[in-house]
Amino acid sequence: MRQYDVYGLGNALVDIQFRVDPSFFEAMGIDKGVMTLIDGDRQRALIDALGGKEMARSSGGSAANTMIALANCGGRGYYGCKVAEDADGEFYLRDLNDAGVASNPSHRGEGVTGKCLVMITEDADRTMNTFLGITSTFGVAQVEDAVIADSQFIYIEGYLIAADDGFEAAQVAQKVARAHGTKVALTLSDPSIVAAFKDRMTALVDAGVDMLFCNEDEGRIFTGAETTEEAFGALRHRVGGLALTYGADGARVCDGGDVLHAPGFEVDAVDTNGAGDSFAGAYLFAVTHGYDTVQAARLATYVSSRVVAKYGPRFERKLNGAEINRILKMR
Repeated sequence: MRQYDVYGLGNALVDIQFRVDPSFFEAMGIDKGVMTLIDGDRQRALIDALGGKEMARSSGGSAANTMIALANCGGRGYYGCKVAEDADGEFYLRDLNDAGVASNPSHRGEGVTGKCLVMITEDADRTMNTFLGITSTFGVAQVEDAVIADSQFIYIEGYLIAADDGFEAAQVAQKVARAHGTKVALTLSDPSIVAAFKDRMTALVDAGVDMLFCNEDEGRIFTGAETTEEAFGALRHRVGGLALTYGADGARVCDGGDVLHAPGFEVDAVDTNGAGDSFAGAYLFAVTHGYDTVQAARLATYVSSRVVAKYGPRFERKLNGAEINRILKMR
């Protein structure tokens, strides 16, 4: 029995959510529906322009949301990250701990903790403008070999590879995992990341991935396929397991054998931020706790639907075994 189900590696960002009108994007020159990396001055200007309309804030970053979903399903997660010695860093580590995710509080330094402005429109779309701050220096020094060896999976956030240090850390963690029989999970994270860093993403996939998570846009960009069907076919032969999400239509999943479709749960969508992250967290919980692929996909689509039905990127409800069994029987 290993101490942790999943060791996650990713950016530590304080997520700050705002509800905005699409006209704001045009006025401020923001690309809607994707994640854009910006500098600190630009982020401060956007915060000023938003005029204090903050809805909520939480410890975030894509992989952090995944680890929190894992914990709320009953899993044991550890998050490898880096924050600054500032008030936002204090908030981040405290909030992560309160959510039931372990971490190493010594991974801090002088600088500014990263922040992500999550701007949500009435169509439930999310647009993110991110200043990485000190998390851009997350590197090999923050990779903890002993924790990887004591985990069933590592989970690499695709956003991490946008920084040279982050990409090196992901590669090292992957090698350490292989040496200790720890499985490797990877998420493509965002279409813009796949397009800009396709070579780096390809290097990670070619080095061996046991479970790949992506949505249909990311899958098409990564493979160069014209259709989602073609993208799925191309990906399934390159990785041990694959989960490709289709938004409200659910997900298609393959564990190296049969392909199955897990239909989505019908909800009134208000915010898609974090849905894919939470899907991955629930899926990894299930496969590390003896559930089969069908059950894992079913639980993951349920959890992601709950995230879409509310504002904020997290799955915050605590599930016990009886509730999970009830969810798996739902039609």
